[in-house]
Amino acid sequence: MIESCAEVTCRAPAAAVDLLSSYLVELSGAGVCTENREVDTFSVEGLDDGAEAAIKSYFPDDDALPAQLQRITSYLAELTLLNPDWNFAPPVVTLVRQEEWAHTWKEHFKPFRVGERLVVKPTWEEYAGGEGDLILEIDPGMAFGTGSHETTKLCLEALEGICGRSGEFAGVSYPPPVACLDVGTGSGILGIGAIKLGIPSVVGVDIDPEAVKVAAENAGVNGVEKEMTVSTTPLEVVEGTFSVVVANILAEELVRMASTLVERVAPGGFLILSGILVVKEQLVLEGFAHFGLVPLPPAREGEWSCLVYRRTA
Repeated sequence: MIESCAEVTCRAPAAAVDLLSSYLVELSGAGVCTENREVDTFSVEGLDDGAEAAIKSYFPDDDALPAQLQRITSYLAELTLLNPDWNFAPPVVTLVRQEEWAHTWKEHFKPFRVGERLVVKPTWEEYAGGEGDLILEIDPGMAFGTGSHETTKLCLEALEGICGRSGEFAGVSYPPPVACLDVGTGSGILGIGAIKLGIPSVVGVDIDPEAVKVAAENAGVNGVEKEMTVSTTPLEVVEGTFSVVVANILAEELVRMASTLVERVAPGGFLILSGILVVKEQLVLEGFAHFGLVPLPPAREGEWSCLVYRRTA
């Protein structure tokens, strides 16, 4: 068992934070810290165009680390070629114990509301919920998903709209959702949210065994371990169809997996896609344009976009 991890810090101009953060999330499979903001937040709100931000990502301290650092260095070089005004220093590596890393970011993770009814709270914080509140208790560990990042919030809001037939989903005719597939489940927050909102069965899949472990633990904390199963099962071999399929990954991966994702959506069901930078929204729209799905208006927050499609019965 790896007891320490490598904290890799990259300094980037404000304009490059979203691109670099997305790349580091994809490469590490975990959340990132930007300056002193909470884990999973890539927002550059409050930074002027000339400011720099320190983006911290986390990798296992093992034999694969040198290759990961080389990939990061090469990506920084690519960004510099595309944007000559962007200057990057070499990434700085600091070895930290996982316990130290957990303690540091936990100081910034406080309860917060998403949508109308959902409240996300860390397992170690007390919170007295109000009438009608649905509380999600989350300890993400080394997995992606505290709920604070715009992409996760947008997915939770879409799930709330579908389950409550509110917002863009008001007046739309569709059967009550009975099953959800959470692709790239991370901490399990979206699957747990789906169950709290009334979907009785969730299947979560992730390529990272650590994420699967964390998601299972969070399902137990929330008392939904019987309703939610999580595994490293490849999407291609997941059986059946689902009322809701949610995938919060990255634009390029969504397009690559498009046909498989669409195949998992039951007639009358919904496909929620997030992890999409607004500048790559058109890429995803084009990638899903030929499957006969009905698109809903995009939801956006900051630099991020969430696309929802309905599969007609």
